[in-house]
Amino acid sequence: MPNLTEQHIPKTIPRTHSPIGRFLGSTILKVLGWRIKGAFPNEAKFIAAVAPHTSNWDFVIAIAVKLKLGLRVKFLGKHSIFVGPFGYLLKKMGGIAIDRRAAHGVVEQITQQFNQQDALVLGIAPEGTRKYAPHWKTGFLHMANAANVPVVPMLLDYRSKTFFVLPVLTVNNNIDYELTRVKKQFPKNAAKYPSQVSD
Repeated sequence: MPNLTEQHIPKTIPRTHSPIGRFLGSTILKVLGWRIKGAFPNEAKFIAAVAPHTSNWDFVIAIAVKLKLGLRVKFLGKHSIFVGPFGYLLKKMGGIAIDRRAAHGVVEQITQQFNQQDALVLGIAPEGTRKYAPHWKTGFLHMANAANVPVVPMLLDYRSKTFFVLPVLTVNNNIDYELTRVKKQFPKNAAKYPSQVSD
């Protein structure tokens, strides 16, 4: 599997085009000894499912990958924190304010976001927490199915210090089956702390 650089990214994928960001991301990955492998799909909209998530370092590495490749990736946050200067900064960083109290629900809010934009990459940690949880959350699969967008698994492999962009998956409304299929992309022993990964 080849090393992945910004030159290999399809033009359909939203970009930031920030030289400073690319330099910072490259520096962080070089210092930490990580590399990027795989290939992005020629898709303008998809959900990036990043796992296993067992350490705060996962976030650092994922952000460094985003910066190095110049990717414009969105993330979800509670609407209540998107206020004032901090809220403005969160939005500039790619935050999408989600109101969990809304009658139409989070899945419909995300579906609207995908429908309203020409290009959108939404980054999600499927486990929902870095601590041990017996079950993965299925929200990202419901979102992908409702918005008719694929899921791109992204593996944090601490064994080889490699961030893998894995082949794209198209999901359907059999969520239990799809969750089993997605989880197979993420071996437990790839995590920084394998004991915190559910079976």
